[in-house]
Amino acid sequence: MMNKRIVIVLLWCASCSTPGVVIDRPIEFDEQRIELTQEYLKQRYNLEQDSPEIVPKMIVLHWTAIPTLEKSFAAFEKSTLPNWRPDIKSVSGLNVSAHFLVDQDGTIYRLMPETTMARHVIGLNHCAIGIENVGGTKETPLTRKQLRANVWLVDYLAEKYAIEYVIGHHEYTRFEDHPLWLEVDSTYRTKKTDPGKKFMKRVRKATKKHNFKPVPKK
Repeated sequence: MMNKRIVIVLLWCASCSTPGVVIDRPIEFDEQRIELTQEYLKQRYNLEQDSPEIVPKMIVLHWTAIPTLEKSFAAFEKSTLPNWRPDIKSVSGLNVSAHFLVDQDGTIYRLMPETTMARHVIGLNHCAIGIENVGGTKETPLTRKQLRANVWLVDYLAEKYAIEYVIGHHEYTRFEDHPLWLEVDSTYRTKKTDPGKKFMKRVRKATKKHNFKPVPKK
């Protein structure tokens, strides 16, 4: 089980001018979550594994549509889905989560190891690192500080892993005919708008040095 201590970690990104500060704030990852994650990999992707590990090839950016850090963290913390997510509970009882959570002031929290599967994007969880941003509503739009934090994270992750794609959650269905797409149910989709075209355009412009592959066209 992950230790719930909050640990501040200095991470150096060679292409960045300053080190990044990442605060480790683990969500619950008990035996139940491990079992549900492995079950998800098997049932949704036909991947039978001894552990819930992934090989990251993609970064997916999101917003939580929740106005505060604490409420956003609480949405991901428990192992099983809360009652307010009946739209996806019938598919799996595994709670949604992400690897990183970025507060409105740009503070970066790591919720779980980067190579453990998180449930955050249909069809692609087996190869995707998820970055959630607090807010995204009309009252709490994403901030410049969040943009800078996302750019830093993309730089950091691209130097650590063989990342091929950086996408917004709203672009995930464009991978339906791609080799990375493994979802077995052709009817299991949810409509997404996060984190918005403008935010993605800015992230892509700031990280173009990595030469990520373009998102497939439908």
